[in-house]
Amino acid sequence: MGGGPSTTAGSGGTWDSALSVGDFAAIRSVGFEPTGQVFGAAVYYLSTVMGAGCPGTSADQLLRDVSPEASETSGRGLTTGSWHGIAGPAARVARALYEGRRTAIDRMTGQCAGLGGHGVLGAALRVREIPATSLTAGAIEFTVVGTAVRATGCPPPARPFASDLSGHDFAKLIVAGWVPAGIALGISVAGLHDELVTTSSGPWGTGNAEVPSYTALLILVRQDARRRLEQAVRGTGADGVVVSAMTLRTWSDSCHAHPGGTDRFAEAVTTGTAIAQFAGPHGTAPLPGLVVVHLGAEHQAAPTRFTMPGQETGLPDHGPLG
Repeated sequence: MGGGPSTTAGSGGTWDSALSVGDFAAIRSVGFEPTGQVFGAAVYYLSTVMGAGCPGTSADQLLRDVSPEASETSGRGLTTGSWHGIAGPAARVARALYEGRRTAIDRMTGQCAGLGGHGVLGAALRVREIPATSLTAGAIEFTVVGTAVRATGCPPPARPFASDLSGHDFAKLIVAGWVPAGIALGISVAGLHDELVTTSSGPWGTGNAEVPSYTALLILVRQDARRRLEQAVRGTGADGVVVSAMTLRTWSDSCHAHPGGTDRFAEAVTTGTAIAQFAGPHGTAPLPGLVVVHLGAEHQAAPTRFTMPGQETGLPDHGPLG
């Protein structure tokens, strides 16, 4: 895929696509065509993604950190991780989760560039755990597959965009004067040294009662993932993000620092397509129109081809996109 010559729907060459018939028709209506199916993958050792040391945070400390009085400094003193590499055992987990996804996406967009595409639509990102066997170590697999597309008559940008939008949604976005800028990720992992004997709600196992420290852990990791997503959107130069998926999960692990103890971790992942506006009601560039074909022998002129505003012969350049 990555090194072959570019073929498109209008070039007479053979191409493949993961788009539905409706999505194909939608992107053609705004002047785009598929160039081929693209794929990216990365595999990490499972211990790199799941194995973390003792967070060293007690339930009381966690509740203080996420209290209303500490809302502006939520996470202070807590083992919280992000792909920025905040110190702490959870940071290694968060960094590996981000790098695995990001590497797969970058390899997919690299294949898109090799096909002469402007971007990728319908990118489906999947994460799968590969169990260990007697001969191999456990691993976690990051894969992403999508369809590379290009605007007819426009040279490719310096770096293609990636998007999980469908063909229908992409066409609506273009008509409204917006363009995808890349896939944005917000990933956070936080940990808590699990004190099973006592919690702030009373002795462990006293009935159907909330465990405030667990609740606080979920709130904290969700808020941090949202902040990371906003940072990723700003990094692409986009105006906003269309969120497509939010996941939140927890797991427990044996405490490596305190034999017999247990640590509890929470992971939040938010994924979406960052978008930027290239035309609007008060902008200088007109909104793109759909292709109109007149029926009848007296109207034989070719339909108008769509060219995206922002450049005379190409897509608007928003800097490094992902």
